[in-house]
Amino acid sequence: MGSRAAGRSRDDVRGHGCSVAPHGYYDDETRRCLTALEGHVDTRRAAAVWEAALAARWRGTPVWFHGDIAADNLLVADGAVTAVIDFGTSGVGDPACDLVIAWGMFSGDSREAFRRTVAKDAGTWARARGWSLWKSLLVMSESLGADPERTASHHRVIDEVLADHHRFGGVGNGTPASRS
Repeated sequence: MGSRAAGRSRDDVRGHGCSVAPHGYYDDETRRCLTALEGHVDTRRAAAVWEAALAARWRGTPVWFHGDIAADNLLVADGAVTAVIDFGTSGVGDPACDLVIAWGMFSGDSREAFRRTVAKDAGTWARARGWSLWKSLLVMSESLGADPERTASHHRVIDEVLADHHRFGGVGNGTPASRS
């Protein structure tokens, strides 16, 4: 995965919904965003989500990923997905990036149904939260003060990611963490 990012500028790689590079490639950028958004988001909790994503390194066999699954890239007929389009950011690597839609497209019961259906492990969910957090921190830091609607949209995603991390004890495997 990292080799696909080699030779590409940071702007080429970071513009997508997901990345062809591992989380560590975005560590400095994510931490700059956290600093810029101090007082606007719970940066302490967001840093914990990011740390969990970094710790949950992808060690599996690389798989095809789409990299930019969004509502406008899904074709639906009769209530069922019939096609996925726009493969400009697809690649081979960590499947976690395609789970980012859990916080951008789903909420409540629909997110839980998605989580059950894809049945991924805790580390995959931790990395997915990291991707979602990175992208929303980046967009929110760039739109803060200039685009209130976009800022609010990404603030909502960040809040959902933080709540998900809290609910699953930072692991996200579908089993709530035990609380003492």
